[in-house]
Amino acid sequence: MTIESQSLQKITEKAIKILSKEMGIADTIRFLNQFSSGYGNYTEERKLMFQDLTLDDILKEMDQELDED
Repeated sequence: MTIESQSLQKITEKAIKILSKEMGIADTIRFLNQFSSGYGNYTEERKLMFQDLTLDDILKEMDQELDED
């Protein structure tokens, strides 16, 4: 019996097709996202994002989001 070696890309494509078929697209994406290392610098991005906000501003915005749900 001969086992044919496949590229990692081909194996990944087959795995995604199988997962999508069995679990659906949304759950497949959720599953794959847990293995993503992401990109960028989370800490620096957050510093820039919130640099002009006080803690009270952030808490107020969170309360507003909760009230909308």
